[in-house]
Amino acid sequence: MPLYLNDDQAMLQDTARPFMAAEGSIEKQLRHWRDRDCKDGFGHDLWKQFAEMGFTGILIDEDDGGIGMGHAEAGIVLEEIGRNLTPSPFLTTAVVGVTALKHAGDETKAKYLPGIISGDTVLALALDESAKFRPSRIATRAERSGNGFKLNGKKQFVVQGGSADMLIVAARTGGSEDETAGITLFAVDRDAAGLSAESARLVDSAMAAHVELDNVEVTADAVIGEVDQGWDVLTKVIHAGQTGAAAEMIGVGSGAMDMTVNYLKERKQFGQLIGSFQALQHRAAHLYSEMEIARAAVMKAQQLLDEGDDGAPLMVSVAKAKAGQAAGLAVREGVQMHGGIGMTDEYDIGLYMKRDRSLAEFMGDANYHANLVAEMNGY
Repeated sequence: MPLYLNDDQAMLQDTARPFMAAEGSIEKQLRHWRDRDCKDGFGHDLWKQFAEMGFTGILIDEDDGGIGMGHAEAGIVLEEIGRNLTPSPFLTTAVVGVTALKHAGDETKAKYLPGIISGDTVLALALDESAKFRPSRIATRAERSGNGFKLNGKKQFVVQGGSADMLIVAARTGGSEDETAGITLFAVDRDAAGLSAESARLVDSAMAAHVELDNVEVTADAVIGEVDQGWDVLTKVIHAGQTGAAAEMIGVGSGAMDMTVNYLKERKQFGQLIGSFQALQHRAAHLYSEMEIARAAVMKAQQLLDEGDDGAPLMVSVAKAKAGQAAGLAVREGVQMHGGIGMTDEYDIGLYMKRDRSLAEFMGDANYHANLVAEMNGY
């Protein structure tokens, strides 16, 4: 497929871009909720607006009341979210959560999908148990109890874990830690007895939680996918989250680059616009090239995921690694070219650096994915 938007995708972008710039702006959303020390880190009214625009149902099948689009379309929304640093549960709920629910039973789908479509429900993925992303390193146990299971364990840095209505919990029903066999996914209500969450604010002011499960009881209907076979579903969920995060990073890098280029056209030094200095022109041109390469990699990953292509896992890691490198370059160049004011909170460029750092660690940083690419290519 060509690496550019088709007519329908361009229309979606034409809808999402002005909406996010107006309703999801840094001043109206990120700074507003951060400065008020909001416990959720995002505005629920905006989440309802996302639903009214149809964004929350992009990945939900039409038979389930959604729009039935793909990762390419979700990525368009995520890029605009990143461009404006809009705090929202879109990635964890409408992308990661919905991808998991595609493999859930009808009862579980009926319980949560309508709320996602209406903008009333927030989901979170409780996966990580250490400081770094290692998806198979799961010690949380799920033991059979009656007609269901009893969960025990701890999860770290569960994004939106404190405000989620339901947590998708990866637990071990068999095997040993660091094995892919024996993993099962569960849909666990946030208010389940024995589940506690300690909120933690991330570097970009988003909210996460340290979650503890102490004899949390769930029924067999809470299983997403098959018992002991959760790795296959979890892999799909992870790939969706990684590609979505890469798309948001493209938005973060593009927003930082645009802000920096505009600054180069306005700031004068020694009586000249600093954008007239050849050294800065070269750096800006190099940054533009890197961002375009990263955007192409992300778009290809989205297309392969939507097609169910066997080459999707490789391209997902390429996209996450390249987007991480390019967005990291964009925010570093942005702060440097802004000079001293780039280090102050009054200027937004520093906020882009913080969001970049948070997304870079989400489901594996650039080094993690570069190593995966090498392994998949036999190195």
